[in-house]
Amino acid sequence: MSDGHVLHVQKYEVTVAEWNRCYTAGACSLEVRVRPGMDPAATPATGLSYLDVKQYVDWVSAASRHVFRLPTLAEWTELAAEVIPPEPEPLFSDPSLTWASAYLMENPPQRALRPSGAFQTTSSGITDLDGSVWEWTQDCYTGATPESCPAFYLGGEHLSVMSLLIRDPARGGCAAGLPPAHLGFRLVTEQPLS
Repeated sequence: MSDGHVLHVQKYEVTVAEWNRCYTAGACSLEVRVRPGMDPAATPATGLSYLDVKQYVDWVSAASRHVFRLPTLAEWTELAAEVIPPEPEPLFSDPSLTWASAYLMENPPQRALRPSGAFQTTSSGITDLDGSVWEWTQDCYTGATPESCPAFYLGGEHLSVMSLLIRDPARGGCAAGLPPAHLGFRLVTEQPLS
């Protein structure tokens, strides 16, 4: 990372097959299903709240005896910088017209859930940061500790903030702008993987 710390990052988002191993072990309370014709081993696990993701992170860390976590917002932003387009300059300087600055001017994000590896790959080999899955980070919107945080940042085609309870952002999870299509995650660690 640019600040000098080494970060090992999962190439793909956690898949349905990986997630359901946690469910089968009894450590994750939600079973994730795929649509007919989709391969659980190549489909990102989505429809996950922050609380769901926390169960998986705790389980995989204990089961592997390796400390995994979600990336910080700064880490996610740096990892995705080469594949996420910059935000356009506003058309209006009046704050009350902020909504109009991008209205119907942006390309709509990719909404369909696609197999792992279907979107761009960064020069460091990380895929799908610009895909249809917005990824949970560990950073709280209010700056509170994770234990008392009501909403967390997600990285995706645009940054988003979501309540820790939301699994489906299309059902009222996003306060402003176009909601993320799918909620998922990838793991990071500072420890070398053997």
